[in-house]
Amino acid sequence: MPRMASLALARWVLLAAMAARLAGADDPYRYFTWIVTYGPINPLGAIQQGILINGQFPGPRIDCVTNDNLIVNVVNNLDEPFLITWNGIKQRKNSWQDGVAGTNCPIPPGANYTYKFQAKDQIGTFTYFPSVALHRAAGGFGALNVYQRPAIPVPYPPPAGDFTLLVGDWYLAGHDQLRQTLDSGAPLPFPDALLINGMPSATLVGDQGRTYLLRVSNVGMKTSINFRVQGHSLKLAEVEGTHPVQNVYDSLDVHVGQSVAFLVTLDQPPMDYAMVASTRFNPADISPLTAVGTLHYSSATSMAPDPLPAGPPEQESEWSMNQARSFRWNLTASAARPNPQGSFHYGTIQTSRTLVLASSAAVVAGQRRYAVNGVSFVVPDTPLKLLDNYNIANVIEWDSVPERPDGGAPRPGTPVVRLNLHEFVEVVFQNTENEMQSWHLDGYDFWVVGYGDNGQWTENERLNYNLVDAQARHTVQVYPNGWSAILVSLDNQGMWNLRSANWDRQYLGQQLYLRVWTAEQSFSNEYSIPTNAILCGRAAGLPH
Repeated sequence: MPRMASLALARWVLLAAMAARLAGADDPYRYFTWIVTYGPINPLGAIQQGILINGQFPGPRIDCVTNDNLIVNVVNNLDEPFLITWNGIKQRKNSWQDGVAGTNCPIPPGANYTYKFQAKDQIGTFTYFPSVALHRAAGGFGALNVYQRPAIPVPYPPPAGDFTLLVGDWYLAGHDQLRQTLDSGAPLPFPDALLINGMPSATLVGDQGRTYLLRVSNVGMKTSINFRVQGHSLKLAEVEGTHPVQNVYDSLDVHVGQSVAFLVTLDQPPMDYAMVASTRFNPADISPLTAVGTLHYSSATSMAPDPLPAGPPEQESEWSMNQARSFRWNLTASAARPNPQGSFHYGTIQTSRTLVLASSAAVVAGQRRYAVNGVSFVVPDTPLKLLDNYNIANVIEWDSVPERPDGGAPRPGTPVVRLNLHEFVEVVFQNTENEMQSWHLDGYDFWVVGYGDNGQWTENERLNYNLVDAQARHTVQVYPNGWSAILVSLDNQGMWNLRSANWDRQYLGQQLYLRVWTAEQSFSNEYSIPTNAILCGRAAGLPH
């Protein structure tokens, strides 16, 4: 067996064995120390300053098992504050570890912070990345894969190997230069390249006749991608921690912030086959960016003949939307918990309220910004979670975002929408522009019950919702001049970021926070402030 495939299979077996040994014992702990530095990287043939973790770009991969406790000591050796967020990890009862500016003070230069969280009730493909100062454009991102315990079967046989592919757009300009561009009022230019695992290409090695799991995450700043493998079908196996119906596709769209995993069987003559990633929904006057990797059969001695597999229609929302609608929740598969994931009949629950959130470009106080229902988020000097914990008044603008667009003049603000623990809420994301967008909700999965590319959402669209087996995920795309509707069960108390996954839009204000709360104070609902929490701004010097 080739070395890469052998190592992947060995890791799979090792994790299963560790979980088996620990069955019935306390959930195990995994300890990591990460040193964050600047360092030279060379993804495109020219030396750039990247953000490295333990000298690596991309950062180290975390492999863990459901319910493992992760202790990650992050030492910031940059010259500016730094934070890491855990994309898709639900942080049950623990928004204190979310790692975004609304919940955590950034780690000062020369200091450290130890994240303590649990991969609770999750199985699947996740990522981490820097969440402040456009650091994400310089690196600091990586993979976080959560494997199942033996008592919790996944709906496919163990693959012969398990490969992680971090795909994303990339700029030759440094993060500080990109930040200056946005601060000056100019838009980010189109990216310079597309990378796979930090390089323009990657090679995966496997044996003919065997089946492999490929995990693809879009870790880019702003661009959707399409992924395909020459001459091979992609059987969808996992979407952001949930198991879908295993439909087969020629290619898959993966939008910013999203992850999918699929099975590929090496059932073709032994050759080298192209793995192609290309950008989607590009500006009309710009050609797609492409990265080409290699799927190498271990016995191959030649390349598969051209041409490379073509992508889907470039500017057509319909093709991509139909594929998204074909993603269906597997109602017979087990989830991370022992109960079948389809036992929760979300479509029969009455919603308590509806939020229609329209994003738009705006000019606020003479600056180019993005707004949600007319409010452009401005990061306060003190995280919202600390302001709320210490009852510091006159900063948070409670419920200041209208529940629906009201046509008001754009303005800056620090909006937090107050919601009650265990509410069941409908959220509609309305895209008023010609640009593809993605939205992410920290702390939760949600059901994507509807998509549209026909302008404004109306209540009549509910007649076409999928209320039976809609795909659950944590990041949803919103098509140009269209809308996407989700249903979410608010069962995780805390202060949670609802943001654009397009990082230039997030940086310029397309975000807000949800405070999910109950008056019943209990550790079964939410943990207390950590004793090692960094206190800054108006909370500096206050007791833990």
